[in-house]
Amino acid sequence: MEIKIPNIAESITEVVIAEWLKKDGDSVKIDEAICTVETDKASQEIYADVAGVLKIVVQAGETIPVGTTIAKIEGGNATPTTKTENIVTQTAPAKVETPAKAEPTAKTGKIVEMVVTPIAESITEVVIGSWLKQEGDFVNLDEPLCEVETDKATQEMPATATGILRIVAKAGTTLKIGDLICRIEETNAPAKATTSTQVVSQPTAQVVHSSQKDSYASGTPSPAAAKILDEKGINSSEVKGTGIDGRITKNDATLAEKTIAKPTQMESPKTETIEIATGERTQRRVRMTQMRKTIAKRLVAVKNETAMLTTFNEVNMKPIMDLRAKYKDEFKEKHNVGLGFMSFFAKAAANALLQIPEVNAYIDNGEIVYNDFVDISVAVSAPKGLVVPVLRNVETMNFAQIEKGIVNLATKAKNNTLSIDDMSGGTFTITNGGIFGSMLSTPIINAPQSAILGMHNIVERPMAVNGQVQILPIMYVALSYDHRIIDGREAVTFLVAIKKYLENPERLLLNL
Repeated sequence: MEIKIPNIAESITEVVIAEWLKKDGDSVKIDEAICTVETDKASQEIYADVAGVLKIVVQAGETIPVGTTIAKIEGGNATPTTKTENIVTQTAPAKVETPAKAEPTAKTGKIVEMVVTPIAESITEVVIGSWLKQEGDFVNLDEPLCEVETDKATQEMPATATGILRIVAKAGTTLKIGDLICRIEETNAPAKATTSTQVVSQPTAQVVHSSQKDSYASGTPSPAAAKILDEKGINSSEVKGTGIDGRITKNDATLAEKTIAKPTQMESPKTETIEIATGERTQRRVRMTQMRKTIAKRLVAVKNETAMLTTFNEVNMKPIMDLRAKYKDEFKEKHNVGLGFMSFFAKAAANALLQIPEVNAYIDNGEIVYNDFVDISVAVSAPKGLVVPVLRNVETMNFAQIEKGIVNLATKAKNNTLSIDDMSGGTFTITNGGIFGSMLSTPIINAPQSAILGMHNIVERPMAVNGQVQILPIMYVALSYDHRIIDGREAVTFLVAIKKYLENPERLLLNL
């Protein structure tokens, strides 16, 4: 049974194998989670369709298109082998067959040139990421030779012939479509391996522990692991492999840290002893997840493609805090959910967005699209980065529905179970940096939306009220907006409306 990447959503064309939850050769049960895949929107688990022994085809960290076979499950009743003790009681010499090394036959004289082939209409150049084979290596047809990187993905370049590899473009070289990558001096297929027989005398009742035998793979890094170790300057002999037969995996290389000798003292020309204080100076390299790459790309695009501006105001939070203190216990008892600040802000934003429709709109191909509904994206800090799941039709919700919706989305984010639908859409975003202690910030717009509201921490500050100074709980609020569609008047009016609703929460309850 082949396990393939299913169609996740219409806009998703490729995924990244984030992590294998099972190892190659493990026994798996039907519907058991075997790996996690990442898209630019969310992560999800892939499950075993049948029970059997897992054979991994695509390694963690690789980017692959939808429909690709990532693993095979063999033998419904098979179980992985375990290490045992074999007792050999031979007194006569035993015949042991040793496989002979396969060698390529003579060269044909033909040289095949490999060039950068067209990858996509928008791709005009690539970078040679790393060579999986070395100069002079014998390669087989369709065997991966190197990795090429574009601004969208990384893919392997397979050999177009069988023969001896001659590298032309070294790792890190930028090439255009049609440029020469390497040459292959074509040879015939390698001769079939033969076996030679040797007579080996074995003592009677000799106990051979299979766990003490060293596999050829033991201590050998995979191509991806070798690249990481080389970048870190770490010798493979310093790393313990956790892969099959002790092979060093990409994860082993990522977690490996170089041992640095710590000088303790040195002598000056005057023979004075000087102690030099040193601390740990290790570094770690961790692959960016597909989600983090997409977040970075979109944030930079927003800064470059919008006329973003931020306006600020301050809110007296005492009325809301007094209302919560008075009714929070009764509210939780009736609705089985706590009464937080976010429901007040979400409801205030929904009312203000219906009054100022430009803030709830977006630009699409030279047209302004106005939304007559309010879908609020709520920024949530998840284990793998900031996500913005969507609370839909907030304008029709009451406080209890908003609080339950936010708790549901936050729980999904924490458990990494947000779906594509949970992340799609949204007409406006609210982010709360105050939970981390932020006093003031300029949040970045969540494209293609046109505005985002930033909440901050609540601090007691002196304020003038009716000619008298009072100490009140104050929050600074920020509205970042796209000046191409929202003028300063609309932005300031919107933020003032938010302030009015929050300082007079009875207006929210009466829908005024």
